[in-house]
Amino acid sequence: MRIRLAICALLLLALSAEPSTSSPVHRRRRYHSIFVFGDSFADTGNNPAVFGWYSVFDPVMRPPYGSTFFGRPTGRNSDGRLILDFIAESLELPYVPPYLGPPFAFPSPADGGRFRQGASFAVGAATALDVEFFRERDIPGAPSRFPFNSSLGVQLEWFESMKPSLCRTIQAECKDFFAGSLFFVGEFGVNDYHFSFQKKSVREVRSYVPRVVREISMAVERLIEHGATTLVVPGAIPSGCSPPVFAMFPDARPEEYDSRTGCLKAQNEVSIHHNTLLQASLEKLRAKHPRARIIYADFFSPVMEMVESPRKFGFREDVLTVCCGGPGRHNYNGSAYCGDPAATTCSDPSASLYWDGVHFTEAANRYVAGGWISSIQRHSDAGHKN
Repeated sequence: MRIRLAICALLLLALSAEPSTSSPVHRRRRYHSIFVFGDSFADTGNNPAVFGWYSVFDPVMRPPYGSTFFGRPTGRNSDGRLILDFIAESLELPYVPPYLGPPFAFPSPADGGRFRQGASFAVGAATALDVEFFRERDIPGAPSRFPFNSSLGVQLEWFESMKPSLCRTIQAECKDFFAGSLFFVGEFGVNDYHFSFQKKSVREVRSYVPRVVREISMAVERLIEHGATTLVVPGAIPSGCSPPVFAMFPDARPEEYDSRTGCLKAQNEVSIHHNTLLQASLEKLRAKHPRARIIYADFFSPVMEMVESPRKFGFREDVLTVCCGGPGRHNYNGSAYCGDPAATTCSDPSASLYWDGVHFTEAANRYVAGGWISSIQRHSDAGHKN
């Protein structure tokens, strides 16, 4: 009996010493809320409201969206969870509610309390640059109604209108509250570039990058002034690997493609240029605001890893083919949206990288989220040093 008790005691000691992997960030630093600005990669359900304002059909509110995890459409542009959802899970926080979520209208001041654990201001098709920039240049041109008036600047205004419901205007109280909040500024830039690709040359679109990065950097500073101390700033995806971008350049010559990946080289270089300038700008912000944790989240590299080595991730060999869409090249057709009668849905979304075009499957989002969670943990462990 004594021997059995000793063995049980040893087993208990061994189990208690084993590190937990279920919540890596939670063990190190506890955040009580998440506030998010961005586009469809972080939109947890605002786009039905915004699309409705402009009388534009929004396919994400019908099956098969949400079928993998939620069992119903939630306003997310995926078959399941977004990167943000996995991060919320890792922090043991609720999924971040959409600011304009059901009943798809601006919340009243009395509703502010429901956002004390965070809110997503992200909107599908949102841009970093204000809508006037695109209208002045006739981007993307008639008959499109995009982009909407839901840019980064507009989302910041929504946040500022909600702020009094979270803390009084006394600066110290707000700084205390937001010191325990995790802020995501982006992803931004993809829509700025993809809308512009439809009307302008790649060279001209590349010239917009400094302006886009400047808008993102100004937003980071504006949030720091409000009391934000931990900010995650994602980079851009590889646009040259995105199925909708292939459709924008149907006459691209063979030498314009990367023979190894099948991606468009010049369009990917725009993303690389964006990420290079963004990281340089964030480095300057860190020097200017040494007490803030400003974390760059790499979006480009993990997507390229999945494109280059699909088998490693359990993906199909034709990795650039979307799961839900078509008919067309890579099963993408801008006139046949996911869920349309003419569209098809793959039998196993977890074997696909792309869900409905530019957006990723839950399986891909999970992998990207893992890298971002590690970055958050690493920088939290290191204090304000980035």
